[in-house]
Amino acid sequence: MPEISRFYGIIIKMFFKPKEHEPAHIHAIYDEYVGIFDIHTHEMTLGDLPPQAQRLVKEWLKTNANALNEMWNTQKIHKLPPLQ
Repeated sequence: MPEISRFYGIIIKMFFKPKEHEPAHIHAIYDEYVGIFDIHTHEMTLGDLPPQAQRLVKEWLKTNANALNEMWNTQKIHKLPPLQ
């Protein structure tokens, strides 16, 4: 799964498959914790990411929503800036 960003110890990854891999989402990894976040709602749909890490990922998602939607739709992954 390609890494698209990294900030505050959180690694953001995105992986594509045909339609059965919907809804559009990213994977956030922080130490031994993982969270799957819906790109459109910014909510964690699965995982055990701690609350503070969830807040950081949601903030990053809001900042990069358009780029993430474009990547999901075109299936062309590129690095995005970290949360500052």
